[in-house]
Amino acid sequence: MELIEKEFGYVVITVVLYCFLNMWMAYQVGQARKKYKVFYPTLYALESDNKDAKLFNCVQRGHQNSLEMMPMFFVLLILGGMGHPCVSAALGLVYIISRYFYFTGYSTGEPKNRLSLGRFGFLALFGLMICTISFGINLLRT
Repeated sequence: MELIEKEFGYVVITVVLYCFLNMWMAYQVGQARKKYKVFYPTLYALESDNKDAKLFNCVQRGHQNSLEMMPMFFVLLILGGMGHPCVSAALGLVYIISRYFYFTGYSTGEPKNRLSLGRFGFLALFGLMICTISFGINLLRT
């Protein structure tokens, strides 16, 4: 534990917060499955079979995209957090909040709504990239 700053705890808590958000999004997809009658194992509804296909698919895509981005977010958050724990945790919170708005905007059935506040997640990821690069450079200098 001597190698990790105590502030890294903020990074750990941020990872768990994202897990809670992901579980909430998964629950929302489950609710949408019931509401729009899209049953497993169907991943996406077909418009030819379901008049609410677009609404369901937008909920599903909002969650799916968050799952697709999660590995990159976690790696950048954890590695960047090893060198810059407070900054990385703060950027992680910005990412989580933006992901919430990305998902809720997408879930309206209008995909463009995902970017109202959701676009700030990309800035947070860019900041985490800078933290991670800085951490890597500092490792090489020691």
